[in-house]
This record gives sequence, structure tokens and C-alpha cells, in this order.
Amino acid sequence: MGVGFIALYLILVLLVLEMAASLLIITGLDHRIARFQALSMLTSTGFTTKESELILRHPVRRKIAMFLILFGVFSLAVIISSLSSLMTRSFQVPQLLLVTTLLGLVLLLIKSKRVSRQLKRRLHQHLEKDFELHELPVQEILYIDEEDFITEVCLHAQSAYIGRKPKDIAGREDDLLILYIRRGMAKIRKGCPDLPLNEGDTLLVYGSRKSIEGKFSQELERMKEEIEQEEQIIAMK
Repeated sequence: MGVGFIALYLILVLLVLEMAASLLIITGLDHRIARFQALSMLTSTGFTTKESELILRHPVRRKIAMFLILFGVFSLAVIISSLSSLMTRSFQVPQLLLVTTLLGLVLLLIKSKRVSRQLKRRLHQHLEKDFELHELPVQEILYIDEEDFITEVCLHAQSAYIGRKPKDIAGREDDLLILYIRRGMAKIRKGCPDLPLNEGDTLLVYGSRKSIEGKFSQELERMKEEIEQEEQIIAMK
């Protein structure tokens, strides 16, 4: 009964693991990364910091991660308890000696030069680049040095840039780019440099922090004041 329970519970764990990996794939994560990260979260091992960023930056993936971590901790306790009970009843010194001997033989086999060469040849055939470009966090792709910065800039009614075009704001001498304009629900990238700006437009700006803060000092200060006012209103409630 003990062995059957453990086998059924492991099947349950594998089903949960595969379901979580499938949900992560649906959110847009690469299937190889999804399966490895699901296993990492289930076992609470915390591997691959860069890949973990892909989970932490997505709200749905974070919820899946929370469930997997909690389920993994519970499952580990159940399996350890069942194994301890089973080993106490039926796993004596001769069986333990046999398993230890077999593992030692496998280790010696792996360390032998002939087998090691064959394994290296096979494994190296499957080596790939760690990440595709679109799978990396923004900082990994765009931040070239410590001064690089990407932020949103909202244009208020008194902004000096109302009616001007992005290509006139970010000149050749400026170390910054306006990537797109968010106007209401629309994000405008095509034709963005020649589009006259309106009050309420939000610009996604990338470049040197010094250049961005110098160019949009009034807009950033206004945004900071609005955030502080909102925080005060929330605190009063």
C-alpha cells in the first residue's frame, strides 16, 4: 500500500507539473523554459535567475509560481513522510547496501574516459543559445551601460512639447529615442516621429538618464507630484 500511494502521488505531482507548464506556455513562455521553471518552482530550488525574471515580471505567471511553490512544499512533506514509513518497515541494511553499490558502479561508469567522451559528444550536440532575444528582460537587451534608462513621460497641458513632433524633440545631439506614443488605449509606433503631440500623450523614452531627465525635467517633476498627491489621498482614506 505504501509503494502504491507514493506512485499515485508522484503521478498527481507530474500532472500538476505538466498542467502548470502548459499554462506558462500559454502565457507566451518558451516550452523548454516553462517546464524547467515549473519544476524549479515545484521543488523550491530557485535555479536560473535570468529565466526567473520572465516569471516575476508577469502577473499570471507569478500566481502559477505561488501555487507551485506551496503545492511543492506540501508534496515534499507527504512524500518524505510516506518514504520514511515505508523504509522503516521494509528497507533494511542489505537493501541499502545494494542501492549504494549500484550507485557507486554507475558513478564509476560515468567517470570512465570512454563513457565520458561519448556523453560529451552526445550532450554537446544539444547545446543551444541560452535565450532568444525576445525572451530576455528589457534591461538585458537595452541597458548598455549604467546611465541607460527607459521610462514613460506623460505630457501635461503646460508642456512645451505640445504640438511638436518627436523627431524635433529628440535631435541628433540628444542621447535618447522616443520608441512610441501611447494615446488613450492606442500605442502608436508607425509614423511616431512625424506625429504632432497632444496633451495627455505618454511617450516611451529610451536613452541616457541624464539626457532624458534634462529634456523632460518639467514633465517628470509633474508626474512625481501627481504620484505623491495620489499617495496622500490614499493615505487619508
